Amino acid sequence: MDGVQPDGSVDRAWAVVRAHLRESAGARLFDQWLKPMTLLPSLDEGAVRLALPSAFMTNWVRNHYADRLLQEFRAVLPTVRRVSIETGSATAAPAPAVLTVDSLPAAVEAPVVVADRPPLDPRFTFDRFVVDASNMVAYNAARALAEPGVPRFSPLFLHSGTGQGKTHLMHAIGAAYLEAVPGARVLLMSAERFMFDFVQALRNRDTHSFKTRLRSADLLLVDDLQFIAGKDSTQEEFFHTINEVMGAGKRLVISADRCPQGLDGVEARITSRLSCGLVADIKAPDLALRRAVLARKLVDMPGAKVPGDVLDLLASRITANIRDLEGALNRVVAYAQLTGVEIDLDFAVATLGDVLRGAERRVTIDEIQKAVSAHFELKPVDLVSARRAVVVARPRQIAMYLAKRLTTRSLPEIGRKFGGRDHSTVIHAVRRIEELRDKDREIDTAVRYLLRELEG
Repeated sequence: MDGVQPDGSVDRAWAVVRAHLRESAGARLFDQWLKPMTLLPSLDEGAVRLALPSAFMTNWVRNHYADRLLQEFRAVLPTVRRVSIETGSATAAPAPAVLTVDSLPAAVEAPVVVADRPPLDPRFTFDRFVVDASNMVAYNAARALAEPGVPRFSPLFLHSGTGQGKTHLMHAIGAAYLEAVPGARVLLMSAERFMFDFVQALRNRDTHSFKTRLRSADLLLVDDLQFIAGKDSTQEEFFHTINEVMGAGKRLVISADRCPQGLDGVEARITSRLSCGLVADIKAPDLALRRAVLARKLVDMPGAKVPGDVLDLLASRITANIRDLEGALNRVVAYAQLTGVEIDLDFAVATLGDVLRGAERRVTIDEIQKAVSAHFELKPVDLVSARRAVVVARPRQIAMYLAKRLTTRSLPEIGRKFGGRDHSTVIHAVRRIEELRDKDREIDTAVRYLLRELEG
């Protein structure tokens, strides 16, 4: 493309803006709408040009984030006067009509552009996925499904909390399978995209093309299935789609934030079909894994010098998920590059003040016991009593599980807080609740509710 390539200052500013958008918009919205934006060359030093792959996405970002993008760029690079949002890419000419933040149109409907190749993130490969006991089953299952030949199982259902690696594995499966079978048809989409495309097909009276496109896929990957909950017509079409794909012996990968039986609002016939393959969960990362992830991330950041004590700080303080952890590292490195300051512990604390303060809240075991007893309509004293009736024992196990997950207390300390019980009792309780969350929808729902209440 003709024009002046983005200079280093604009590139660095764009890295910081992306990091801010990811933090403020949330992972799901960022991945769906903002992550696909690319920086284009500009002839005007005061203008920033951003491109999105489809007209629909362009209009959505213009209507929802145009002003925000201008403000973010100005905060980092005051010389920026204008941000334009276009349809195109860094390797293809943008659409002739360019709209800027100075003149935004009303939203218009446009057909979704479907690329010949799936939108796989090149960073998300098997080689870059850090493996340990918490995600080993999911990782090995993903690698097995990406192998050519007759699949050993299908579907593969991946589930975990936000930012734990589900999407990484899905992209890795797609990339590895295309490398092994270059002519394969691989289709990757979110459940929201499935729903949107289906509605658009109904409006355009062209459901045949929609069905043909999905059912002809050799590998179909659908992310965040929980978002079709309660959408009856979408679920009907989704059920027939997965039936066709599985009936043809093709590969199907689904991800969600909980196990199939825990998907409230999703039809039983769908969850039953998805459960007949392999269901693999990814558990929350422990300190060792978080530290290993940061070390792996640094490999992809040539020239970045981050001391070990800074990595230790991030790994110990940012515990919610891998995505937040990587975002914090990106922010520290980007700020250091923009300011020319050497990274040390004081610089990291100053740069991540809001992030670290947000991670400072520590839930106490007393708070957990109060929340659990209130949820199950018990008295807090019941949880520390010797009563073994299921109506008391199961909530007690849940409370122990939450104490292990949400506090830094040792197993013996947790046991003492529950009537002087032994640490082995706590271990048993944690394992039992982990097992039940995969099989018992009521238990999983209760745990998720309590996690939101306590972490909120």
